[in-house]
Amino acid sequence: MTSTTVQLELRQDGVLHVKEEVVFEGGAPSRDLVDRIRYDDGSDRLYRVANLKGDATLAGETITLKGSGNATLEYDVQGAVTPLADAQELRWYAVGAWSVPVEQARVSVSGPATMQNLSCFAGPLSSAIACTEASMDHTGVTAEFGQQDLGTGEVLTVVVGYPTGATQGAPILERRFELSNAFTLNAVTGGALAGLLLLMLGGLALLYWTRGRDARVVGHESGSLSGVENGHFAPPDGVRPGQIGTLMDEQADVIDVTATIVDLAVRGYLRIDEQPRQTYETPDWRLVRMPAAQVTSLLPYERELHDAIFDGRDAVLLSELQGSFGAKLGKVREALYRDVVTQGWFARRPDTVRTRWTTVGVVLTGLGVLATVALAWFTTYGLLGLALIIAGAALAVGGQYMPAKTAKGAGALAHTLGFREYLSGADIGGDVPAAQRVELFSRYLPYAVIFDSVDRWARVVSSVTGNGRQADHLYWYHGPAEWDLSRFADSMRTFTMTTSGAISTTRQFRSL
Repeated sequence: MTSTTVQLELRQDGVLHVKEEVVFEGGAPSRDLVDRIRYDDGSDRLYRVANLKGDATLAGETITLKGSGNATLEYDVQGAVTPLADAQELRWYAVGAWSVPVEQARVSVSGPATMQNLSCFAGPLSSAIACTEASMDHTGVTAEFGQQDLGTGEVLTVVVGYPTGATQGAPILERRFELSNAFTLNAVTGGALAGLLLLMLGGLALLYWTRGRDARVVGHESGSLSGVENGHFAPPDGVRPGQIGTLMDEQADVIDVTATIVDLAVRGYLRIDEQPRQTYETPDWRLVRMPAAQVTSLLPYERELHDAIFDGRDAVLLSELQGSFGAKLGKVREALYRDVVTQGWFARRPDTVRTRWTTVGVVLTGLGVLATVALAWFTTYGLLGLALIIAGAALAVGGQYMPAKTAKGAGALAHTLGFREYLSGADIGGDVPAAQRVELFSRYLPYAVIFDSVDRWARVVSSVTGNGRQADHLYWYHGPAEWDLSRFADSMRTFTMTTSGAISTTRQFRSL
């Protein structure tokens, strides 16, 4: 570039009007405008170039000349004026960042008031080296600057001081994203965090009210309770094994269904036949439907399970429980949840309550993530988004504990825990006649599945029969040839584990 002559006119509204005349050789050169510089620790300063006219095009922040040899262009710059304590400063990168060297550059500056001072710098953008020429005319309204031999990409920066109020110009600032600034702790974010703390304390108070009420009722009605009445089996409140499992942990899960299958066998609705096997074969059992059993007397969830097992068949191997069985287990789970509400133990289905609170928590967490990203990127209030994330996560996790029992449900739980205490330390035999022991102890066994004491009660069942002598079978459990009740404890433990595994593979029940 042979020469460039730049005329800068600072107007009253703060807009800097620029007119350039360029003489060059060879291909048309281009110039990268300075559109953004660092202003302070949290902001960048922007220079906006608009209204380009003449022998040039503007693409992004790059001006490319047109034609060959000579070019004239005009444009406006906003954001080049900075108000100071007692003055205004015009600073603009008048010449530079061209794609070719500049042999001779001249800049003239005029404005709406008398200049107070001036300076110029040449070289890289951050250079503090003065330019070749800088002078003011006798009126103090016009200044001239000059520089020779600017290298490729180098800049001639002019600085002119004006009195306060000379123009209405002001810098254009844009917040710069930095993690240290995005999560600033101030009155707003601090207040939000304090509000979050109150919200979490309120949530704890709500949990204490809902869950603590259960604990108070359970504590008031606690104590060991026998499952025997007049020599016959009678669980407290008539609670069935599947109901106990759902009542205790508020979830219809695998072990509830396993215990219900054993309970149906003990009560005479089906029979469990252990299949013969070789040493390394997988154990299997045949579930046989008892034709004389009155299935209409079953509770809805028991009827659903009975239908899911047999599905029109008279017998089925445990290993063959798949297909329609898995699909119908979903109905068993739904019926169990409906049952605990029907019994009056819960005002609402526990799974529905958990889902509602968890969904609200997940949605709030997602909104918190979006809010955190947006607030951190555009403002310094990123902590507000984090507050939402924490609150949402607290709701999602705390939602698992939100189902609350009614007073009746808490009382039933207290009696259930008393029954568990009785089963764990009961004096086996006691006042129960020998003829009734095998039936009574068998009735205990499904509850032992729920209470995780299968081994103990399986050994008890295998120790006696109706006439006090060992036998080869129970009325509800048959073993293969050369099998007797001495093996029942091992068989029962393996059966419950295998059944739970078979139910788990259906993916209708996933928790143990």
